[in-house]
Amino acid sequence: MDFDVEEEALLKFLLDSIEDGILIIDDKGKVMYGNLAFLKLVNIDRKQFESQAFPYFIENDRLRKFFISIKDTEDEEKYFEGTHLLIKSIPYIKEDRLLAHVFILKDITEIKDSRTQLKELKTSLDNIEDILEYAYEGFVLVDGEGKVVKMNYEKLMGIKEEDALGKPVQDVIENTRMHIVVKTGKKELRHVQRIQGYDMITNRVPIIRDGKVIGGVGTVLFRDASEVKELARELIQLENKINEYKGELERLQDNRYSFDSIITQDPKMEYLKKLSRKAAESNSTVLILGESGTGKEMFAQAIHKASYRKVESFIPINCAAIPKELLESELFGYEGGAFTGARKGGKPGKFELANGGTIFLDEIGNMSLEMQAKLLRVLEERKFERVGGTKKILLDARIIAATNENIEEAVKKGKFREDLYYRLNVITIDIPPLRDRIGDIPLIAESLLEYLTQELDTQKKSLSPNTLSILKEYHWPGNVRELRNVLERGINLSSGNTILPKHLPERILMNVDRKVDREDEIYPLQEVVAEAEKEAIINAIAKTKGNKTLAAERLGIHRTALYKKINRYGLDL
Repeated sequence: MDFDVEEEALLKFLLDSIEDGILIIDDKGKVMYGNLAFLKLVNIDRKQFESQAFPYFIENDRLRKFFISIKDTEDEEKYFEGTHLLIKSIPYIKEDRLLAHVFILKDITEIKDSRTQLKELKTSLDNIEDILEYAYEGFVLVDGEGKVVKMNYEKLMGIKEEDALGKPVQDVIENTRMHIVVKTGKKELRHVQRIQGYDMITNRVPIIRDGKVIGGVGTVLFRDASEVKELARELIQLENKINEYKGELERLQDNRYSFDSIITQDPKMEYLKKLSRKAAESNSTVLILGESGTGKEMFAQAIHKASYRKVESFIPINCAAIPKELLESELFGYEGGAFTGARKGGKPGKFELANGGTIFLDEIGNMSLEMQAKLLRVLEERKFERVGGTKKILLDARIIAATNENIEEAVKKGKFREDLYYRLNVITIDIPPLRDRIGDIPLIAESLLEYLTQELDTQKKSLSPNTLSILKEYHWPGNVRELRNVLERGINLSSGNTILPKHLPERILMNVDRKVDREDEIYPLQEVVAEAEKEAIINAIAKTKGNKTLAAERLGIHRTALYKKINRYGLDL
């Protein structure tokens, strides 16, 4: 198309005066002109528009592809950067020859918004009508003179709405005060109103516009006052149950540790921290290996705290500390009446409490084969049922498992399911024992001393060089947990601000290859017996690789007695 200068200028002036966007492309795909409205609608400037070929000056990928795919003469709608566009493509043909494509863009946002607002308004009115119909036992709407405008008392009183419209409300509803409320403009809430022999609980509220009462709404909340007492009783029960669950969650969600809590300068430990940080970015199952006391739960909490689930619950459960006949209900919860002694109303399990967050299955190697099969099914299906229930509960929790046993050896011996092992063993973190990273002892001891002195509210303590040397020579069967207990003992026994070798337990002093100057002191028999029991327990659990059932058997005591002694001495192995 050829135009002289004046014609072209006039054409551009006319196009720029149009509110709709106009884009003209010649038959070879070259841009001929785009008016100001077009540039504004697609959010580009003239310089960018003229320097690039069509359609590449349009930065938005979806809009650019749309221009390429649009068919001639069709009207298409497109939502672009907060604007609803109606786009039409018109071919310019002269003498059977296609000379250009003209794209017309119209901003229809206001039209779309108006339609949306009308639709939302209609939905709101429908919702209000539904609320009035179903939220109350009955309701009545009156005008400023106290005459019935709308009413729903048919089920309650047998009065049809069409028989009541336009009548004074006091002639329709027994003992009403709606006509008084529209006169006084004062609301009356939770009033008892006698209607057809029942004491009903009612609300009466005036409708006020521009300071003038134009009507009122009366609603029946309860058809009988006795229902209020029943509701109050149910609310009290519900509040008690919520407080109980809240307390359990607060107890379980003691998420104290982060990766900063893992003190180390050991290369392998640094690698494991890096690996754990990567694991925290995904939702894959993690299996943490390591002897008792190496800090498996600390790693699990750190992974949870660094993940997107950190705002939700971290729920730990020790699979070995719970009798196998109770473990299923602890994990999955139970419905009321599921078994003898089951709580009325049931109880959520640890998986249910962990939904949205992380569940930490500690000592999973002690889980029975029967429970292993059930756990595998839950992990694969990502849903479970409470004991005695039929409703499926979806599982949305990160699974972190841990064991101090040689899990591969347990698989070979048939004590642990191979399929469950591979399901858990997606990311493995094998924490080395403290004896294999002796260089970490000074750092860990310093950090623990600072924490313990604050917790025990005592003066700051430090280790003498000789004490530190002894600690570095000890083999630490209880790992970091044992070190913590030794330091706590030293803090309690030392009168000054330095922990000396004499403040260390006998088992440590006897197991190091050095002579230690100790004062010739006589200790109370109870303390000597306690120290001997602690040492025997720690050694038994170390030699049985954390198997407390076997350790109790070797010590000649019941497993329950072993757990009691562990708690009494604060060993927490």
